Amino acid sequence: MFARLFLLFITVPLIELFLFLVIGQKIGILPTFGIILLTGVLGATLARSQGLKVLAKYQQSIAQGKLPHEAVIDGLLILIAGALLLTPGFLTDTMGFLLLTPAVRQVVRGRLEASLRDRFRVVGATQAAGFSSAGPARPRQATVGRDGVINVEAVVVESHADRAD
Repeated sequence: MFARLFLLFITVPLIELFLFLVIGQKIGILPTFGIILLTGVLGATLARSQGLKVLAKYQQSIAQGKLPHEAVIDGLLILIAGALLLTPGFLTDTMGFLLLTPAVRQVVRGRLEASLRDRFRVVGATQAAGFSSAGPARPRQATVGRDGVINVEAVVVESHADRAD
């Protein structure tokens, strides 16, 4: 993992420097800086509007009692896209604009979800949407199954309906 990050932090700036030099020679220094400034402003604006859409999607999922996993991953990808767009460079700007495209973001989200599914095992996911209060809380025990999975019994002590607003 360290080697990959090290390689990434070395190769990306070298590629960006190369692109600055090549494009700067072709179109000139001022147009190159203008493009960098324009993509930064445009990227920040697009990231903000896409982020607000994802926030609305998140709130809608919560209001419907669904897990907002897609909205959370989209929000993370939009945050990464915004950071890439604010970083000066042609390669990072291209990657940032691609992540702001909903179709590309959907593909990346699908791969990320598949990767997370391979790394984590969720038990009882069908019960996650309908929490209910089951009376007073009592101490529960966690048990470790034969397959190494930790099983925990839990009771919701306070739900949204129990709170006095």
